Amino acid sequence: RGRGQGAGQTRFVCTSVPPDGDMCAAPAPGGGSAEELKSTVLQLRETVLQQKETIMNQKETIRELTAKLGRCESQSALEPPPGEPRAGGAGRKGGFAKNTMGDLSRAPAAETLSQLGQTLQSLKTRLENLEQFSRMNSSGQTNNLKDILQNKIDDLEKQVLSRVNSLEEGKFNPKNESEERGKIESTLTSLHQRISDLEKGQKDNRPPDRFQLTFPLRTNYMYAKVKKSLPEMYAFSVCMWMKSNASPGMGTPFSYAVPGQANELVLIEWGNNPMEILINDKVAKLPFVINDGKWHHICVTWTTRDGVWEAYQDGTQTGSGENLAPYHPIKPQGVLVLGQEQDTLGGGFDATQAFVGELAHFNVWDRKLSPGEVYALATCSTRALAGNVIAWAEANIDIYGGATKWTFEACRQLN
Repeated sequence: RGRGQGAGQTRFVCTSVPPDGDMCAAPAPGGGSAEELKSTVLQLRETVLQQKETIMNQKETIRELTAKLGRCESQSALEPPPGEPRAGGAGRKGGFAKNTMGDLSRAPAAETLSQLGQTLQSLKTRLENLEQFSRMNSSGQTNNLKDILQNKIDDLEKQVLSRVNSLEEGKFNPKNESEERGKIESTLTSLHQRISDLEKGQKDNRPPDRFQLTFPLRTNYMYAKVKKSLPEMYAFSVCMWMKSNASPGMGTPFSYAVPGQANELVLIEWGNNPMEILINDKVAKLPFVINDGKWHHICVTWTTRDGVWEAYQDGTQTGSGENLAPYHPIKPQGVLVLGQEQDTLGGGFDATQAFVGELAHFNVWDRKLSPGEVYALATCSTRALAGNVIAWAEANIDIYGGATKWTFEACRQLN
């Protein structure tokens, strides 16, 4: 498969800032009329979106970094290379618990941890300045907030590079590694939550469902958790928008685990296998072709009666089958995670199975949707229904580990 784009075609949009300057205290540009300010904010928003696309399109760079990191970790831990398939396939993982936070940087150097901690502390200080500034002058907040979000993406890339370099140079210092890393990732999650809180006050009356989640790197600590569990269900429909060009496989868009069964309901594309739906560890292969870096709408419907399932891509039914966990109701009181596959209830994440890409409008119903209802969702119709079990709304989701929120644009492009 050819490269997505040549390195010479990459363009970056930069804004010069004095070395000791405080971006949060900088006055909003275009300080004339309200109309000029609005125009400037819109331009800044487009700039950030363009920069985000530039970063997301560097799939070769991210893939190479991930491969190098996997090789280093495999050698240091005397494990098989991450590309080797595990016995038993995606749904059956050997039956041992994994450390949720342990894969991507199992043995970072103490020096790298110290640098990363300083970076996060600096970001925390800037964020506190932003919060104080927003109370004094909310009209200029959007510009500063977008700058901070863009810098957060840059910081995430620097983390990967630092960890790769540390592993390759053999700077292993496992002492206190778990404690130090826990502090850093806790800070990272806290910062993103505070950025999200600021966004809530500055989203230009954006509808609560008009957002997407971005998982830019294949890690085992970026994920989102749905606040409510699923009820007992004898039928379901799960629909979402997604965009990915990750290879091999885009990973796990969502997983639902219950006590005693980590694979109660999972959607996964792992390695070179086609995308699969798992119900109570039973597997059906889905005929989706969506790993092209473009937005696609997918739906899977299922009923316990004879285990009948149907698959829809972009509003059109592309496959169906039966005998998928027949007469097994989906169990309640579980944990629903976006972006990671669970080996244990709410954890046991494996970086090789993490979702890489963007996800939006994840909705769940406790019944089988009709073809017309699916088509309305895929075409962003005003008649489209929200899930009666899980509805896509910012208030229903918690974000961890650096996964990022952005405004969802796919429906606007279709209309």
